[in-house]
Amino acid sequence: MSPPVLEIRGLAAQRRGRRILHDLDLQLDRGHWLVLLGANGSGKSTLLDCCVDRLQPLAGQVQIEGHSLLTTPVAAKQRLGYAIAPERLPELLSGRECLAVQAAAKGLQNIDAEVLELTQQLGLAPWLDDAVALMSYGTRQKLGALIALLGEPALIVLDETFNGLDPASALVLKRHLRARVDAGRCSVLLATHALDLAEHWADDIALLHDGHILAAWTREQLQESRARGIAFEDLLATRVSMR
Repeated sequence: MSPPVLEIRGLAAQRRGRRILHDLDLQLDRGHWLVLLGANGSGKSTLLDCCVDRLQPLAGQVQIEGHSLLTTPVAAKQRLGYAIAPERLPELLSGRECLAVQAAAKGLQNIDAEVLELTQQLGLAPWLDDAVALMSYGTRQKLGALIALLGEPALIVLDETFNGLDPASALVLKRHLRARVDAGRCSVLLATHALDLAEHWADDIALLHDGHILAAWTREQLQESRARGIAFEDLLATRVSMR
């Protein structure tokens, strides 16, 4: 039996001396899109930073396809793709150079043809040879998302990646991610405030509150609610009111 694409056990983390995550457990199997919801300050970005090894946890472990970020980080990161935030992209490089550098870091000789095709579909191609410093916020978001797709990652991690995207580009990216997930090529972990993304695109949803998973809904539970005509917003409101 294959290990989960993402397995988190007993995760605790802090920022600037303040505890953010508390003994958190989470599992994501291959072929699932998990949306992580939560209010500002609930710990979503901290959790994602631990998942991509940008933040060292106080306790617990994160494993990607059975490889620990703590003990076998190279093997774990080979299976990981994450969208670089717009403000963290190197401004002196062009978009194409950013993709090439990240592709090389993953051991690829060239940028994935599939990713280059997506630059056309997302309307990024005309700006691909411009310096990042000259790109709009939305254009940088597209570039960061494409970086996450390089090298056939098993786990794709996105933090509010759809913010700033025009509706047409957002739809292209959502459909592309959905196709990858449905084909069993990967799993997606997305942190967002957008309930429409959770309701219409997620297989699983987890609600984070004060560093804990307050509630979670599986693919089967969401499908049952949809079949009964119950909007996810109503499920969420009911669960939050029980706190």
